Amino acid sequence: MNRLTLRVRLTLLYVVLFTVAGLSLLAITYFLVKWQLNTKPIDTRMAVTDLLKTGGDITKLKELLQEKAEQSRQDTLTTIITQGGVALGLVLAAATALAWALSGRALQPLHRITATAGRIAAGTGGRGLHERIALDGPKDEVKQLADTFDAMVGRLDRSFDGQRRFVANASHELRTPLALNRALVELAVTRPDASPDARQLGEALLRVNERHERLIDGLLTLADSENELTERTPVDLADIAEYVLEALPPGGPAVTRLLDAAPVTGDPVLLERLVQNLVENAVRHNVPEDGWLRVETATVGGRARLVVTNSGPVVPAYEMESIFQPFRRLGRERTASPARGLGLGLSIVRAIAQAHHGTATATPRPGGGLTLTVTL
Repeated sequence: MNRLTLRVRLTLLYVVLFTVAGLSLLAITYFLVKWQLNTKPIDTRMAVTDLLKTGGDITKLKELLQEKAEQSRQDTLTTIITQGGVALGLVLAAATALAWALSGRALQPLHRITATAGRIAAGTGGRGLHERIALDGPKDEVKQLADTFDAMVGRLDRSFDGQRRFVANASHELRTPLALNRALVELAVTRPDASPDARQLGEALLRVNERHERLIDGLLTLADSENELTERTPVDLADIAEYVLEALPPGGPAVTRLLDAAPVTGDPVLLERLVQNLVENAVRHNVPEDGWLRVETATVGGRARLVVTNSGPVVPAYEMESIFQPFRRLGRERTASPARGLGLGLSIVRAIAQAHHGTATATPRPGGGLTLTVTL
């Protein structure tokens, strides 16, 4: 049976169920009719009594016998309708239960495909795009579907791996010339005979070089955070947030800390980068005067939660998903500012959150600013 295709198996299943149900109903009907005829036979003694009452009139006796036969037929039909209906209901219930069990067994490979696809889509199970269905069995429609799905996931896996390797390799290759450029510029501006114009140019080049180094560092972090975590360590988001806030330079926006315990198991380096990016984003895109920043950590529903809220310019609600895309910056003021970011901060935040099977969302704050929420 397992070597047949799904279409043949379902066809045989329907034929078998229909045959069994029909034979069962036929047998029950037969025994009901037989029982009715045996329990209510024509009473010959009554026939003789009726014959004596009619004075031996054969015609009247024949009429009486016809009436009794008609009554017996009506009783038999009534029995078939009532008790046969009950029998039909019992047979239908049994056939339904059997069909449910057999169809569930026949469609079990589809449940396996759905479960595997769900784990891959949700990023759970620890394997991600490396997981395959690897369905065994005959070359039927379900096997072809599973093999096609495995081939598609394999191509996606190779594509994402190639993209991450390219970003990592390119970033590593670019680090060396940037480090060399920085060393040469620093050497040039520190020479005793360097002119003021040369030193001013060198400082500008160092700022550009530093920006490029931060860009490469962000790309490397983004590539690493999109990989599956190989090692996890118990940490507390409250401790990480406290450490990041203590490292903030003075003179920035006012900081409010509401740091309750938020234990989580993950990569401490990546989680520190997540908190750091959120705090730096909240500081960078704040109002020049009377700006403020609030950082909250807590455990809600068994999951660790980090919420960073800041004052700042108004951000449209329809841009909430766009700010998590790489190299996206909103507003002319931000792109024109010398201290603007690289457009990778929130992309790294979401990638790190997803690597820890969590979520990162943003909502606009009434009056300006954002509320960024990470749940792990």
